[in-house]
Amino acid sequence: MVMERLGIDLQKISGQNGTFKKSTVLQLGIRMLDVLEYIHENEYVHGDIKAANLLLGYKNPDRVYLADYGLSYRYCPNGNHKQYQENPRKGHNGTIEFTSLDAHKGVALSRRSDVEILGYCMLRWLCGKLPWEQNLKDPVAVQTAKTNLLDELPQSVLKWAPSGSSCCEIAQFLVCAHSLAYDEKPNYQALKKILNPHGIPLGPLDFSTKGQSINVHAPNSQKVDSQKAATKQVNKAHNRLIEKKVHRERSAESCATWKEVQKEEKLTGLMNNEAAQESTRRRQKYQESQEPLNEVNSKISYTQFPNSFYERHQDFTSPDIFKKSRSPSWYKYTSTVSTGITDLESSTGLWPTTSQFTLSEETNADVYYCINILVLLMLVFLALFFL
Repeated sequence: MVMERLGIDLQKISGQNGTFKKSTVLQLGIRMLDVLEYIHENEYVHGDIKAANLLLGYKNPDRVYLADYGLSYRYCPNGNHKQYQENPRKGHNGTIEFTSLDAHKGVALSRRSDVEILGYCMLRWLCGKLPWEQNLKDPVAVQTAKTNLLDELPQSVLKWAPSGSSCCEIAQFLVCAHSLAYDEKPNYQALKKILNPHGIPLGPLDFSTKGQSINVHAPNSQKVDSQKAATKQVNKAHNRLIEKKVHRERSAESCATWKEVQKEEKLTGLMNNEAAQESTRRRQKYQESQEPLNEVNSKISYTQFPNSFYERHQDFTSPDIFKKSRSPSWYKYTSTVSTGITDLESSTGLWPTTSQFTLSEETNADVYYCINILVLLMLVFLALFFL
């Protein structure tokens, strides 16, 4: 909740000077009647009017504010006024010095209570004391003294007037307050007229007394400026501390980030090194596994066939084909068919191969006929397939 900034309270001012001027006291009473009328119209009473609860405006000291609503009471909820009922267990409620007779008796506060309390306050501000101030520790004695004061009006108040002044306005004010019924609405305009019978416009509040004056019309700009400067310095120092803290946090974060990056790079380098070493090991294993094969391949040599094996194919359709030699020069013709299998001439001796075949002339002719027949069948098959 945001509230307007207020100035000094009247308790501090009265504590310095003891009393106020009569004109100031009457002006304060008129201003408080305006406040009470507004509160009462909204079905509430204040119940604790005193100098400590009256504050001057911070920028306009001629305005008076009523504060502290801790004892405020809704006397007329929904237009139904509370009934008069005394309750001794709730007696003497409020500030004992200024509270009303109804509060002493434990009766719920009403509008006449506020008016009565305001009358006691004005008497204290003008005279500097009250008849019961010596017995404040005894609430019953205070109640009796207030009862005697109200019963003996106006003489009981007039005799308290300071020398050279009169309390007739305050005495008449208390007479009107004491004559009010419990649920009666006060005549605020009549009460104001009692305090200002000539209708003089209200002027600035004057709290000076007998050569003493208090400047409440303008705040001390130098003090305010010094407070602002001090506040500004405190804010700057606070901001610097925050900046240093943020800088340290950022530095710590950057260091941590750099360390993490270094860790990642180190891990990446280790992984790359491991991968390179693994590939190197695999290549070495592969080379080692290939060495025996290379040695075997280098040692293997096939039997060299005669050059006549690579001669051009003979024309099997020629009629003289069978008159010529039908086999390469490396065939040996014998009357019997025999197959000889020898080892390779190489030193390894790993791969056996067929080196020589010996066939008879008739067998050789049969083989060539079979080959011709197979070739012709293949040609016919290919022709049928592509057609």
